[in-house]
Amino acid sequence: QVQLVESGGGLVQAGGSLRLSCAASGRTFSNYPMGWFRQAPGKEREFVAGISRSGANTYYVDFVKGRFTISRDNAKNTVYLQMNSLKPEDTAVYYCAAKGSGSYYDGRWYDYWGQGTQVTVSS
Repeated sequence: QVQLVESGGGLVQAGGSLRLSCAASGRTFSNYPMGWFRQAPGKEREFVAGISRSGANTYYVDFVKGRFTISRDNAKNTVYLQMNSLKPEDTAVYYCAAKGSGSYYDGRWYDYWGQGTQVTVSS
């Protein structure tokens, strides 16, 4: 089992920045590729960013490229999502997840999920 706890969400004006953190406990964190997903009201959950076990490889959905950066610190068992130039359409609950095998982009391949943190971007 891996327990994941997100933090760092909040209310920010458009153009602002937030840094989300996801702290892991339980099994060895560095064994798991990690991902960030989000879900806005009335919409399906969508992939935002992913990172390999070592952090050497990262993956992003097109609409966050150049604005969001995923990183991890295996010594601290934490994965981060730095979000810059935020837009109102980025408003959602953001979830981190630990991946088993399979595609980064498909949430069905993730074995463990956090409870989510709300990000609200005002215009």
